[in-house]
Amino acid sequence: MPEPTIRDNPSHGKHLALFIPSLAGGGVAKFILNLGKFFASRGHKVDLLLCRVAGPYLDQVPPDVTIVQLKASSGWRSRFKALAADHKALRDLALPILFPYKAPKPVNFLPDLVRYLQNTKPDVLFSAKTPCNLVALWAKRLAGGSTRVVVSERSSLSPIVQSKKEWRWRFIPPIMRRVYPWADGIVSMSNGVGDDVSLLTGIPRERITTIYNPIMANEISEKSHSPLDHPWFVPDATPVILSVGRLVPQKDFPCLLRAFRQVRSSRKVRLVILGEGRLRGELEALATTLGISQDISMPGFTENPYAFMARASVLALSSAWEGFANVIGEALACGCPVVSTDCPSGPAELLKNGAYGTLVPVGNDKALADAILTVLDKPPDPDRLRSRASEFDLDTISEAYLQLLLANQTP
Repeated sequence: MPEPTIRDNPSHGKHLALFIPSLAGGGVAKFILNLGKFFASRGHKVDLLLCRVAGPYLDQVPPDVTIVQLKASSGWRSRFKALAADHKALRDLALPILFPYKAPKPVNFLPDLVRYLQNTKPDVLFSAKTPCNLVALWAKRLAGGSTRVVVSERSSLSPIVQSKKEWRWRFIPPIMRRVYPWADGIVSMSNGVGDDVSLLTGIPRERITTIYNPIMANEISEKSHSPLDHPWFVPDATPVILSVGRLVPQKDFPCLLRAFRQVRSSRKVRLVILGEGRLRGELEALATTLGISQDISMPGFTENPYAFMARASVLALSSAWEGFANVIGEALACGCPVVSTDCPSGPAELLKNGAYGTLVPVGNDKALADAILTVLDKPPDPDRLRSRASEFDLDTISEAYLQLLLANQTP
């Protein structure tokens, strides 16, 4: 297949704006940063729009990607702007999820995003995460102009909407049903997420394009060989179970801790959890209650989890829901065996319904423990795992995003 013209001729470069809250540690920030690097390398002008210029990936932004810090407005001004764009949103304007009373959320940056679109007029505005998506679409309607807006859903929303702890999200699907049809493109990071968006919004499934996240296998492999300063990862040490993710309810680390206690009762093993979040105190207390705290290490967020993956005996994902579960693909790229809950959505697609890793029911700590023990006793061929990861090549995935963003754009 011949290369698209937009890759061959930098003079045809477009102006692409990427909109996310910040470069805080997490899959979305890493994903957007990788896309920005790729687009810039193809001769396109790239603006990275941030509500907060902060996060551990900030120093990885290349010189040819321009950081644009949006300015926050007062909550009331943002409310009036949103209402001007979506007059049916009057009932929703008091929602704390969109208009918080403490830290600013993306909606507080709506007026400045409108100003940016009117003054800068990028060819495409691409946003990720639901609040940013709504703000991007409201801004386009207020700004007018020809900017093409493409929104990306990164996770299945139904589990969040149905969660008692996340009750405010129940009001979001009606807003999405009104606003998402305005988008020039909607992309989901897995088929399961696409199905979920269609179900929640009533948007026909064929209007939602699934593009998997890229896995930078070569870069991951290189970083996986970096020195690792942790006393548990030395030759002939006790096997280590690894988990990576934010310490939030979505990841269901209590289930993993209970499973680890069962594994530990059968054999000598340790657990390392990489990530940070608001549940750290609760998880540390639970580990103490379960009597396993001396065999658990929680070092916090790390920019290079791959050095851990390359040395771990198994990666365990206990999530209640996911979008794509990047960490699974990254572990496969390191040749690390994976045990994951069969949560919506992503793990089953990445692991090809269990062909490249073990899937267990969500919330079932016994099944999780049994699967971990099986992998510890009989690990799979690491080269076979790496071959699966190579199917999600960065250039291939990023090119698919570029084609979607520039659809119907003239040279």
